[in-house]
Amino acid sequence: MSGSGLRSGQLADAAGVNLQTLRYYERRGLLTAPLRSPGGHRLYPADAVTLLRIIKTAQRLGFTLDEVADLLDAGRHRHRGRSDTGLQVRAREKLVEVEQKLANLTVIRDTLRAAISAGCDDLVACAGSSCCPLPFAELAERNDRADTC
Repeated sequence: MSGSGLRSGQLADAAGVNLQTLRYYERRGLLTAPLRSPGGHRLYPADAVTLLRIIKTAQRLGFTLDEVADLLDAGRHRHRGRSDTGLQVRAREKLVEVEQKLANLTVIRDTLRAAISAGCDDLVACAGSSCCPLPFAELAERNDRADTC
């Protein structure tokens, strides 16, 4: 690392991302365009490592890049007093979304366990069986209703 900044490879290594990710974030505006060395190399400030780690952590928490961009923008403009765009509000919204996904995954898990316990081995044969735990009839019913609407 030099005193004037980090080159692309150094930044990518330090933040645990690849060069394509770095350039993509730059194109998306998540990462500001770096200064250039006299030789044309990109030179990023040291705090870009922290910013990249923040972006990756937010993604692991389920935030999309658009949501991350909004959160970063809201953080930069905190002084405007807008509380509807901050991390607290967005985190609560994301938590509701995650809890719904967990509920859906629980249903899927339980249904798959029931299919294993019932000995389901053939989707077509199972779909025609009244004791099949898979929701074929329910799905067909929904499709029929959708076709008549």
